[in-house]
Amino acid sequence: MAAGVGSRYGGLKQIEPVGPGGERIIDYSVEDALEAGFNQLVFVIRREIEEAFKETFGRQFEKRAAVQYVFQELDCLPRGVALPPGRKKPWGTGHAILTAADVIEGPFAVINGDDFYGARSFELLAEHLRAKPSAYAMVGFVLRQTLSEFGRVARGVCEVTPDGFLKSVTELTGIERDGAGARNTNPAGRIEALSGEETVSMNMWGFTPSIFAHLREQFGEFLQKTGPDEKSEFYIPNVVNRLVGAGRERVRVLRSPDAWFGVTYREDCPRVAEGIRRQIAARGVSAKPRP
Repeated sequence: MAAGVGSRYGGLKQIEPVGPGGERIIDYSVEDALEAGFNQLVFVIRREIEEAFKETFGRQFEKRAAVQYVFQELDCLPRGVALPPGRKKPWGTGHAILTAADVIEGPFAVINGDDFYGARSFELLAEHLRAKPSAYAMVGFVLRQTLSEFGRVARGVCEVTPDGFLKSVTELTGIERDGAGARNTNPAGRIEALSGEETVSMNMWGFTPSIFAHLREQFGEFLQKTGPDEKSEFYIPNVVNRLVGAGRERVRVLRSPDAWFGVTYREDCPRVAEGIRRQIAARGVSAKPRP
């Protein structure tokens, strides 16, 4: 998913160079996904960045895998659902996945285009989808390894059952470091202490095409409730929460040993670049992904 506007970043962060050879985060994600065995790439983008995106990424990836582009726009609505008056931007991650419904036929992974997940994370997800293609999955990361030094971030904090299945995801939107741990400030200003060891969702999911029916159903209900509210977001963790809570789906949590790096603020770029440099050195691989 690479359609985000990046308001906190102040620009198109999807094409920001972070690697020692000028690589972008998407370069590493695609390389790791292909190495893990994924063989089709579907980029969810905004139509206004189509040409820049294709020139920066698409053409090089088309040489190695089947590549398709879908556009997260306001007119991407379930059949029979009217566009709420006054709405000016799309509805977030759940809506982004729904836009790809017509081009995906089998089990698939979902990631953010501006997050670095690590090679082992892709391997875990690919192994799960091959072994149990009818089951959903989520790759979980350690909260303290996902925070920014430069401001608050939103994270899906997970409750996991003893046998490794997702019980719930709570979207906390004001998380920041607090000594050795972390804390969240909710919209009402109430502060909640966090240990930093919590499992969090970074929008790395494994789904089957059955998710699209769930998305259509819940998105229609979501639009009826929120109408034209410009701040409303149709988050995929909220969709999954309802499915799990109702017993309609089970989601295996795959705990990743990899460090996660992401670009929320422009000041995050040096930290991400250094983290990627360390990953490359530890793995003993070339700095630049193969063309």
